[in-house]
Amino acid sequence: MGSAIAGRPLDGPDALGAAIDEFLATWAQPPTLLAIGEPTHGIAAFPLLRNEILRHLVGRGYQSIALETDIFAATTVDDFVAGAPGEVGSVLGAGFSHGFGNVPGNRELVEWLRTHNSGRSPADRVRFHGFDAPLETSAAPSPRGSLTAVRDFLPAALRPASADDLDVLSGDDAEWSNPAAMFDPAVSIGDSDRARALRVVADDLFSALRRAAPGLSPADPAGFDAAVAHARTALGLLRYHAAMARPAPDRIGVLLSVRAEMMADNLHAILAQERDRGPCLVFAHNVHLLRAPSEMSFGADPTTWWSAGALLGRTLGERYVVIATDANPDSDPTTLQGVLAAATDHRTLFRSDELRAALPPSIGPGEPIVPGHIPLRPADLAGTDAVVFIADTDGRRHQYW
Repeated sequence: MGSAIAGRPLDGPDALGAAIDEFLATWAQPPTLLAIGEPTHGIAAFPLLRNEILRHLVGRGYQSIALETDIFAATTVDDFVAGAPGEVGSVLGAGFSHGFGNVPGNRELVEWLRTHNSGRSPADRVRFHGFDAPLETSAAPSPRGSLTAVRDFLPAALRPASADDLDVLSGDDAEWSNPAAMFDPAVSIGDSDRARALRVVADDLFSALRRAAPGLSPADPAGFDAAVAHARTALGLLRYHAAMARPAPDRIGVLLSVRAEMMADNLHAILAQERDRGPCLVFAHNVHLLRAPSEMSFGADPTTWWSAGALLGRTLGERYVVIATDANPDSDPTTLQGVLAAATDHRTLFRSDELRAALPPSIGPGEPIVPGHIPLRPADLAGTDAVVFIADTDGRRHQYW
């Protein structure tokens, strides 16, 4: 079965570049957004592969990378790689959420970007973006910070009257970030009268910002973009808190889909900023990037939702291209991972359409190599354009939280 599967080896920079170029050449135009997914966080082989691909693509017009990290924290990294003073360890700590500053490969990425950008004009630098919301699946912060940022950016004459109540309605920030709300909707503040009133405040602020855009944006483009990001985030956080307060069987799926919506909106904003500079490379867990339904287990039952990649695929069409990655050389040979392992010496890129045509209908996914690893399922191939399988990762997760 494995002998019928053929791919392009990625051994060495020349082979990797040739395989990526050949793969992308099958599209009439370069993708606006090229996604590289990983099946788990913390195994070095996947972000190191991402770094190699980025270095190759920068020579072919790519001038930005977006990672699964807090959109606001990431500005610390972007400033540093553009030449701002700082120490790389501190930047990794402050510029990555989820503890990802300690993920193997991210230090190498930040140091390479700073070196590459040195001496280049702003137009020629590679920018660093985060596209995740400032939350964890298990907890979300108060919307106060983002609402305040929008209110303060607006000239006093343009601030809606509802914003006068922002601080009173927000109350104690600890009420919002209560970790018990993840497990008990009854303790969530998200369905309170105050939370519903804040959604009106958030909507009024965002509307005022949009209506004033023709004057505010040209005067301060970066400040305006940041204010819009905060306005989107405030609304998203309020929707997330409302979902946390909802005692329903699909509660976790709704939370994941709200986060996915926020991710997709952030990526659309990044693409708008990068429109005149070139395509963007995005890197995240496979489940956030697939165009097919994503699945994750919480307790005994799997949860399914449409990811950011699925939402982006609807709007970008063929301009959104997805390369998923996976590993497990010891998989059962009758599984998808076993078949790919048999056809891989080191690292190999397989086109998804060719895989789907060659695989038997009865094939299933392999077992995880570490906790948190979500092996690709045959059904996931419909949501990807290619798969890179890595045969020689030792499977050890580096602790980063």
